[in-house]
Amino acid sequence: MKESLNKLKDKTRELMVLSNIGSVLGWDQQTNLPEAGIAERAEQITLIQALHHDRITFPEIGELLEDLGCSDDAPGGTRDLDDVSRSYLRAVWREYSRAVKLPARLVTELARSASLSQAAWVKARQAKDYQAFAPHLDTLLKLNLEKARCLGYQDHPYDALLDEYEPWMKTADLRRVFRDLRTYLQGLLARISEAPQVDDVFLLKPYPVDRQEAFGRTVLADMGFDLSRGRMDVSAHPFTTSLGCDDVRITTRYNENFFKTSIFGIIHETGHALYELGYSQDIRGNILAQGASLGIHESQSRTWENLIGRSRAFWNHYLPRLKEYFPQQLSGIDMDDFYRGVNKVEPSLIRVEADEVTYNMHIILRFELETALLEGNLTVADLPLAWNDAMRDLLGVVPPSDAEGVLQDIHWSMGAFGYFPTYALGNLYGAQFFQRLRQEIPDLDRRIEQGDLGCILAWLRENIHVAGSSKTATELLKEVTGKELSVEPFSRYLEEKYSDVYELSGM
Repeated sequence: MKESLNKLKDKTRELMVLSNIGSVLGWDQQTNLPEAGIAERAEQITLIQALHHDRITFPEIGELLEDLGCSDDAPGGTRDLDDVSRSYLRAVWREYSRAVKLPARLVTELARSASLSQAAWVKARQAKDYQAFAPHLDTLLKLNLEKARCLGYQDHPYDALLDEYEPWMKTADLRRVFRDLRTYLQGLLARISEAPQVDDVFLLKPYPVDRQEAFGRTVLADMGFDLSRGRMDVSAHPFTTSLGCDDVRITTRYNENFFKTSIFGIIHETGHALYELGYSQDIRGNILAQGASLGIHESQSRTWENLIGRSRAFWNHYLPRLKEYFPQQLSGIDMDDFYRGVNKVEPSLIRVEADEVTYNMHIILRFELETALLEGNLTVADLPLAWNDAMRDLLGVVPPSDAEGVLQDIHWSMGAFGYFPTYALGNLYGAQFFQRLRQEIPDLDRRIEQGDLGCILAWLRENIHVAGSSKTATELLKEVTGKELSVEPFSRYLEEKYSDVYELSGM
C-alpha cells in the first residue's frame, strides 16, 4: 500500500508541474504577450491542457487508486491510511473521476477556445463591441454544456460546472443562500438610500500612478507578501496565479482618477497570494497544495480587502502614511471623512469596484444569467439586454456601453461558468471566519491600529492556509467556527458597520 501511494504521488507531482507550466503561459498572456503571439499561445496552452488530461486519465492512475481502495463510495481509500493520505486520495480520486468522463477532444477544444476567447474579449472590451465577442462566448457555452453532460448531474447542468470551483455545492443550495442574502441586502440598501450620502469626491482627484504603486507596495509588504517568492504586475483584470510553491504572481490595475481601484485590488490579490504561500510543508508540491475551494480562497482576499482593509482601525494606521504620498489630494480630510469615503454605498456598474453592500448583487445577477443560459432560457445574442435589465432591477443603474456591462469581467471569456458564485460565498465564509478570529484576538483593532497585521496572517495560516485542500470547505468552516454556512455573520457585520457609516437606526 505504501508503494502504491508513493507511485501515485510521483505521478500526480508531474500533474502539478504541468499545471504550473500552464499558469506561466496564462500569466504571460495577460501581462506581456504581444498581440501577434496570441494564436501560437493558444496552441501552447492547448497542448499543456491535453498533456495534463492525458496524464490524469492514464490507466495506471486508476489502477493505483483501486489498489488503495478508492471508489465513489470511499474516495479517501482504505481506512488504514492516515488522515493526510486519505485527504490526498480523495482529491486525486475526485480529479481522476471527473477527468475520465471528459473526452480529450473536448478538453483541447475548451482550452484552445478559451485562450482565443480571452484575447478577443480584451479587444472587444476596449472597442465596446459585444458582437465581436459573442461568437466566442457562444462556442464556450456549447462546450460547457457538453462538459456538463459528460460529467453528469441530477438536477441542473450548472451543478456539474459549479462543482469544479466549489466542490460538492449544488445549484439548489446556492439559490437558497442567495435568496436570503438578496432579501437582506435589498432591505439594507433601501435604508441606506434614505440617509444622507457620504462625500467621496476627494478620492476622485488625480492620484499619480507611480505614487499609488509605491503606497500599494508598502501595504503589500506589511501584509506579509514575500517578494522573494512572488511579484506584482499590471493586467486588464486583476488576478493571482501560482507558478509554483515559491512563485506566486499578483496583478492590479491603476486609475489615476479613482484611487480605490489599485489599493483595494492590491490588498485583495495579496490575500489570495498569502493563502497560496501558506500551505504546510507536508502538502507542498502535491494536489493538496491548493485552496479548499474558490469560495474559501475568496474568503481570504475579501477578508483582507474589506473586513481589514476598509476598517477604521486599518486607516487609523495608514491614513497618515497615505497623506505623505498624496498631501494635496487629502488636505483637510480627517479620519471620519476618509473612512466614510472608502465605505460609500452607491449602486454602480463595475463589480470589482462595488461597495460591500451592493457587491453580492452583482454576483447574484451573474449567477441568474449563467443558469438561464445553461437552461436555454437566454441566448448569447440576448445577453446584453438581459444584463442591462437585471442591473436596472437589482441596482437601479444601466450601463452606457457593453464595456461597463456584459463585457466587464474576464470569466466568461475563460469559459469559467460556475465561478462567479464563489465570490459571494467568499464574503460569507470570510465573515464567519473573521467572527471567530475576533473572539480569539479580542484586541484586534488595537493591534491593527499599531500596524500589526502579522497577528492576522499568523491566525489565518494556522487555521486555514496550512490545510490547503486537505479539508473540504464545509469541513474547514465547521472545524474553525463550529457552525454550518450562514448569512447571519455577514449580515451582522454589514449592519454594525453601515449603521455607523450612515448613522442608521436599528432594524
